[in-house]
Amino acid sequence: MHEIRYVGDPVLRTPAEPVTDFDRELRRLIDEMFSVMYAADGVGLAGPQVGVARRLFVYDISNRKGHVINPELTIDDPEEVVEEEGCLSVPGKQTGKPLYAPTGRAAGATIRGLDRLGRPVEVKARGMLARCFQHEFDHLEGTLYVDRLAKDERRKILLQAP
Repeated sequence: MHEIRYVGDPVLRTPAEPVTDFDRELRRLIDEMFSVMYAADGVGLAGPQVGVARRLFVYDISNRKGHVINPELTIDDPEEVVEEEGCLSVPGKQTGKPLYAPTGRAAGATIRGLDRLGRPVEVKARGMLARCFQHEFDHLEGTLYVDRLAKDERRKILLQAP
């Protein structure tokens, strides 16, 4: 079983590679990612977060559950919405739970990609689902939510992380 990787692990800072094989191993990985995400009480999880440098993520938020392979993100509504955001890969040293900070994200986004069988997927989102898509897409680019924070806030969060 894959384990969640934490801030400081180089896989989290490396842009992920496209998925090319839509096989049984990929389907098993997606199922396992859902299991890891649920065990950690998460709402989204990207390949790099479990040490797999491939462009895919899973999500289950706002009564919407799915996965996207080789995603492309389009911002539909650029109005910035600042809300608390955390990450399974940035837990507190003492609690092991995600550390949260006010983070700006676009109000609306569309994710396009493929499903586990290579079929096209497109999901338009607003609110928390749009935030989730942007957060997980960032992971595939080697970016963490703390990179979007002001320098002082980022430092404060990272001092609490392992």
